[in-house]
Amino acid sequence: MSRGERAERGAPRFIAQNRRALYHYDIVERFEAGIVLRGSEVKSLREGRVQLTEAYGSIERGEVWLRQMHIASFSAARAFPHVEKGARKLLLHAKEIRHLERAVLREGYTLVALNLYFKEGRVKVTLALARGKKSHDKRAVLAARTEEREAEQEMRGRRDRLLARGVKP
Repeated sequence: MSRGERAERGAPRFIAQNRRALYHYDIVERFEAGIVLRGSEVKSLREGRVQLTEAYGSIERGEVWLRQMHIASFSAARAFPHVEKGARKLLLHAKEIRHLERAVLREGYTLVALNLYFKEGRVKVTLALARGKKSHDKRAVLAARTEEREAEQEMRGRRDRLLARGVKP
């Protein structure tokens, strides 16, 4: 199977996702950013050896940096290894950077990495402008999920009982 057959041209192929961020933060806005990487880092990403759970964005001197993203070292690049948890520059438009800087400095938002993926052969990261949830908000989300899951199980059980009796639901 060739690369073209594996995924449609231009369709994103996800490498890693940060699902914990959706639990801990209210997502206000999302941005797609390119990321500056070395060859050994890209090869590790192709193997799926990356963790986004602690990754966050910071803005310094008009540039956006992704910090605390862990990319495991590539075994064949022993002579010139990359830093596993180093800062990596993100590529955004100047207008987007100014917008993010205003939101982070004035309004108290945080930049969180949500997912990492390949798009047309390039590595992209979805960066979210987010605000931290309070603990009571997290409990409410868990309660709603539990209620939804129990309702789904009850509906599935009723459907299965009807099918067992030979009645179409």
